[in-house]
Amino acid sequence: MKMRKNLAPLLTCTILALFIFLSCKKETSITGQQNETQFATVSSQSDAEAELIFDDVFDNVMGVNAELAFGETGVFSSVRSMDVDMRTNSTDSLGTPCFTVSITRLAPPALFPVKVVTDFGTGCVGRDGRTRKGKIITVYTGRLTVPGKVAETIFDGYYINNIHVEGTHRIKNNSTSQVYVFQTDIQDGKITKSNSNYTQWNSKKTYSQIEGLGTTFWPKDDVFSLSSEAQGSVKTDAVFFTWTSKTLEPLIKNFTCRWIVKGKIGISKSSTDTVVIDYGNGDCNNKATLTINGLTKEITLD
Repeated sequence: MKMRKNLAPLLTCTILALFIFLSCKKETSITGQQNETQFATVSSQSDAEAELIFDDVFDNVMGVNAELAFGETGVFSSVRSMDVDMRTNSTDSLGTPCFTVSITRLAPPALFPVKVVTDFGTGCVGRDGRTRKGKIITVYTGRLTVPGKVAETIFDGYYINNIHVEGTHRIKNNSTSQVYVFQTDIQDGKITKSNSNYTQWNSKKTYSQIEGLGTTFWPKDDVFSLSSEAQGSVKTDAVFFTWTSKTLEPLIKNFTCRWIVKGKIGISKSSTDTVVIDYGNGDCNNKATLTINGLTKEITLD
């Protein structure tokens, strides 16, 4: 009888310990789910932002003039009646107080290789509504519409909408005789916001032309299908996440819209896609959707 009395406190402690264990386990489970949702939201938005910023670099490198690449794309699409004279080494004004461009032949009298510095000064508001400042510096080994030619870009104090952009952006022409194909590699890409939050991003992407093949000197009707793989990490406040992304459905872009207009990207931190970014049905707008754990919400792209 005495032994049974001694078991009562032990039984009480056992039940209490079991209750605490289950409570802690339940709390951990909730925290894990919250962490998963936070990872999905933060990483997908960071990936989409990096995609947008470095795709803008692609447009600008392609757009300087028709002797270097396509011409008339990116920030240069508004400079229709102007051109940059490749026969000089001077800084040529593009007829606007907003930015200037200089072209330097690195092995004169040969036209190539060429270094191009696009200088947005201390602030330049483009027709696309974005504010840029600092410099984009690109070296072209030849006209970028020729197979095998390369353009490599670095940045000097470059900002877009107060986001600091760093890294190396490389374009290589892998075209066939029938279609334009460009391979881009972003190495050590980094975008840093004014609050010191940042995203680090490395990406490989293939641009394959699917429309506008018959108008070689008119890029406005060109449409490209994109496939990509990327690895990223993001620091936001006290949280740090890493992820990988891949194209689930080809991304569709054209030079008349500043955003990706169609396609899907999967974001994951393991072999399973945690979130899917859907860029829409082809309309030119700044909207995309995120699908996380079966739930979908709309996001706005800058």
